[in-house]
Amino acid sequence: MSKSLVVYFPGQTFFHKLDPRTKIIFMVLVSTVIFAVQDLYLSAFILAVMVILWMVARLPVAIVYGFLKALLPVFAFLFIVQALLYPGVTPIIKPLIPSFIPWIGGMGQINLEGILFAVLLMFRLLAMVILLPLVSMTTPVHILALGMVRMGLPYRLAYTITAALNMVPILQSEIGVIVDAQKLRAMSTFEKGSIWSKVKSYPVLVTPLVIGAMRRAQSMAVAMDSRAFGAMKTRTYIEDINLRPVDWIFMIASTIGTVGILILATKI
Repeated sequence: MSKSLVVYFPGQTFFHKLDPRTKIIFMVLVSTVIFAVQDLYLSAFILAVMVILWMVARLPVAIVYGFLKALLPVFAFLFIVQALLYPGVTPIIKPLIPSFIPWIGGMGQINLEGILFAVLLMFRLLAMVILLPLVSMTTPVHILALGMVRMGLPYRLAYTITAALNMVPILQSEIGVIVDAQKLRAMSTFEKGSIWSKVKSYPVLVTPLVIGAMRRAQSMAVAMDSRAFGAMKTRTYIEDINLRPVDWIFMIASTIGTVGILILATKI
């Protein structure tokens, strides 16, 4: 199964059938709430809603596990930094450095507020990481572009965004090919090497990847010019989209929920 965050998973679920404009508006509303809410319980509630929608869309649960595995180093970093540096009035460990150590003994402390703020940041990050693929994995890229155009975005810009999304799985596939080619040359740095050796070996991976991306971009530009891309101010589409009653209901419910959470957050 592909690990790309933009690959489309076909389905007939409620979330799959929503208009792309509805999903885009929902994504903007939820993103606003994620960054505006400072309460731990509300952030946990938003994360739970994202997980429930993920289940409703019947997307592979293994992808969420992949998110957690990839974000574990980030979570650990946030936890350590916030626990050590966030100001608070409820110490859990004080002092952090034993007093018998010369010069620096008795310094530092870990506060409860710092740990809670680290958990809040983790909830925010995970909710955002689930939200973005929830939209992209349930919407074909060309339909997503059509939704952007119907919302007033210039078609050239919409095509640029969706073309970039289409490039992600291609680049991921190329990375795998390059790594396999290096393995055939007895290079095991990316599997067994230290962090420093991996950093030093990245030019071997990045250089052919960048060259291949530049060649592909040039070929794409020639293909677009040969088809007179952008010559007409308006264009027609094979498929069309229309807002249905369920889309309006979902947008209204999302807006009411967003306003309600923001009002509740100001009172907590």
